[in-house]
Amino acid sequence: MIAKTESELIKIGEQIGAKLIPPVVLELVGDVGAGKTTLTKGIARGLKLDDEITSPSFTISKRYQGDNLTLVHYDFYRLEDPGLMCEDLEESLNDESTITIIEWGNSIENLLPENHPKITIKLQDDGSREIQTENLK
Repeated sequence: MIAKTESELIKIGEQIGAKLIPPVVLELVGDVGAGKTTLTKGIARGLKLDDEITSPSFTISKRYQGDNLTLVHYDFYRLEDPGLMCEDLEESLNDESTITIIEWGNSIENLLPENHPKITIKLQDDGSREIQTENLK
């Protein structure tokens, strides 16, 4: 899929979010500025969450509560060793009503379920984004 604008990327996220049923662990892969948080904003809309979604880069995680589900958004970019965040992550991974979105998951890949869904976002020279999905139903 190709998203030519930020609004198109959000729309793709909405379509993905509308299909997600907890529990789900979704890994987002892409360079800095590729649009991972923007895609997460769309996913949240698709999940019918009204919260303003912001990047968890400095707080490591952000939690958003819906009527029947929780969305937890992690960003492990700054952590070579996630340490105490592993306990928080494991709690989210084991919660049947949680959709967990992970950015920069290399340092915690041993904690992620096998064959978890993954979305890769590649920023193109023209500013568009190429979105590739893996194991996403």
